[in-house]
Amino acid sequence: MYCCDEQLLDFSTIVDTFEQMELTSSRLVLTEYLVSLLKKTPTEIIDRVVYLIQGKLHPDYEGIELGMAEKMAIRAISLSAGLDTLSIEEIYRKTGDLGDTAGEVMKSKNQTTLFTEKVTVERVYLTLDKIARSGGMGSQDAKLRLLSSLLTDATSRESRYIMKFIMGTLRLGVADYTVVDALTLAFTADKSNRQLLEHAYNVSSDLGTVAKLLAIKGLGSLRTFKITLYKPIRPMLAERVRSAEEAMERMKQEAAAAEYKLDGERIQIHKGREKVELFSRRLEKITYYYPDVVEAIQQFIKLNETILEAEVVAIDTQTHEFLPFQELMHRRRKHGIKEARENYPVIINIFDVLYIDGKATTSLPYVKRRKLIEKVIKGIENEMVELVPQSIVKKTEDLERFLVIAIEHGCEGVMIKQLMSSYRAGAREFAWIKLKREYQSDLADTLDLVIVGALYGRGRRVGKYGALLLAAYDSNADMFRSTCKVGTGFTDSHLEHFYKNLEETQISHRHARVDTGMQMDVWFEPKIVIEVSAAEITLSPSHTAGINSIREKYGLALRFPKFTGNIRVDKNPEDATEVQELTSMYKQQRRKKFGERKK
Repeated sequence: MYCCDEQLLDFSTIVDTFEQMELTSSRLVLTEYLVSLLKKTPTEIIDRVVYLIQGKLHPDYEGIELGMAEKMAIRAISLSAGLDTLSIEEIYRKTGDLGDTAGEVMKSKNQTTLFTEKVTVERVYLTLDKIARSGGMGSQDAKLRLLSSLLTDATSRESRYIMKFIMGTLRLGVADYTVVDALTLAFTADKSNRQLLEHAYNVSSDLGTVAKLLAIKGLGSLRTFKITLYKPIRPMLAERVRSAEEAMERMKQEAAAAEYKLDGERIQIHKGREKVELFSRRLEKITYYYPDVVEAIQQFIKLNETILEAEVVAIDTQTHEFLPFQELMHRRRKHGIKEARENYPVIINIFDVLYIDGKATTSLPYVKRRKLIEKVIKGIENEMVELVPQSIVKKTEDLERFLVIAIEHGCEGVMIKQLMSSYRAGAREFAWIKLKREYQSDLADTLDLVIVGALYGRGRRVGKYGALLLAAYDSNADMFRSTCKVGTGFTDSHLEHFYKNLEETQISHRHARVDTGMQMDVWFEPKIVIEVSAAEITLSPSHTAGINSIREKYGLALRFPKFTGNIRVDKNPEDATEVQELTSMYKQQRRKKFGERKK
């Protein structure tokens, strides 16, 4: 039972909003729908409504997943509707989505009940949470009972969205920052307050809690948000440049710090008195994959409480050379952890410190944070925990020399950091700059782009995708803008992988956050990031990345794009190459060509 009627919100109210959102591709309209829903939501449950909008039950770092297998979900629908599983599977083959299947099946339930319990948001949320937390002997039967009971009382429309949520196919076309915008408008009516909400989210990684505090205690309460152990901070990100000369110009000072840019997985290490937790740059808990990292941190880092940032890199124990990122991904498995640990040993390269014994260090300048890390690492004699190599560079020649050294040691480039820069959670700016070896040549640029659409294959690619539509990220508008179609560089294994995994993100229309002038056979939710190389960047009337930035009604496209074989599972779509970076690269390319012609 719920404590008071004021906290009740019919689940159908959320369904009404979700249905409206599915029918629009306008981000402005999506935000308006969210604002309306948030205003209707009782403050005591607004955190749960926000989580449901995000397609989750809790913040990512808590690692709580529903764990509902497809076959069990079909059985639950069968029990609720009084229809055999074979018939349901036949409908599923036609719809391709278990949510749509449930909605169709529940329109004509054969089973009736004398008593039904109202389906409220609170009931849906608590039931799904119980399903997610059920474990051990008898848990599968418990999950089945919980879900079938909920579906029995739900309408066909409600059943559709309950199943979409459970199967991870809730595609509303909104990102976290769209929800931030909606919260700002719903509870402050002033867009300028967005920055305060964004900061609270960046240091807590918990939008539900931000929403609840804002709704109950007001805007001022968000100023109390502080960095907390075991709650990951949204990582600070770097802009990219194409040359050492441009990097030094961007630093706007006499000297800067250059660090190795390692081809590994960026992790956030949270060490307390009793345990160590590891989080990915996507804020997911990944402690399970790296027991050796946990042991090393516990053994060698003597601080009682600290939050460190590091790069975990696979290493060849015979030559002590760094191995490429794809080798490290063998560690990302649910089974065979012991074997993976032995076959793919790693080294921990610490490059920043965000928190020490109850105090945040993010406001300190880079040089002071570096000295703190050096103090932490000092005296450690082992081959597993190291400080990322660094050099203070004062001129372009110094940086070019350090870049060559980094590449010789198996790095993918260098990071250049302003000496007096603070750590700004969630920010991407020129206080940090990445310079990769690929950027030194027009013929070997690599970019991390997001798959947003596809064309069906022909010839030997029949039954697979022939080309993928890729987009860069526009952080100013929170949109993904297309920049190329890529159809080369794929092995048969790649094609099968993409056909299978992209199916989970397929949607019926162009995603609301995708902007392109291209027509595709299939559209996807922007989720999967891949790396591509290209010959050069050209103007395009069809692609929208950098639209109007160089020429009116023209965007930027990659010429001769090729998949490198690298799927960036460590990156969120918002971590992809930015449109602004693409524009900068194009201008640099033009300057370089013009200079060559003058010679």
